[in-house]
Amino acid sequence: MEHLLGPCRAGNRKAQKKLYDIMSPMLMGICLRYLKQEEAEEALSNAFIKIFAKVDYFKEDGSFEGWMKRIAVRECLTYIRLNKSMDASDELVEVAVSNSFSSEQDYLLAVIGSLPTGYRTVFNLFAIEGYNHNEISSMLGISPGTSKSQLSKARKLLQERLGHE
Repeated sequence: MEHLLGPCRAGNRKAQKKLYDIMSPMLMGICLRYLKQEEAEEALSNAFIKIFAKVDYFKEDGSFEGWMKRIAVRECLTYIRLNKSMDASDELVEVAVSNSFSSEQDYLLAVIGSLPTGYRTVFNLFAIEGYNHNEISSMLGISPGTSKSQLSKARKLLQERLGHE
């Protein structure tokens, strides 16, 4: 994928399309951990606009893939900040246990997706993306204590949902 970096920097549309085709499924998966389908599609689109507009800013001291993932996460967080509340007032969505999930991983992602926005966002940032509470509080404009509290509540709800009380 790094071989597409130079052509993308030069504005080569074919290289940009190839990069999009390669990376969009993975980045969409990230967006879906934070947002519902339609919202995730919007965040993904905005992420690629930023990726292509700012590809010259990528410093080759880290992975290009990691840089793109961070942009996708930031786009999701921007969407959440502008459109959703970070508290637990939105309802916990019920996830039906059925054969509609092709794997345990799909079921787990659906259960995580059913969490209230604040819980889900903090859980994803901490447990999946690997950010600490100070970083999360800075990203979301909440206190580190709120981040810790929402993570604790998210874990409790996940344990209840997954039957591991």
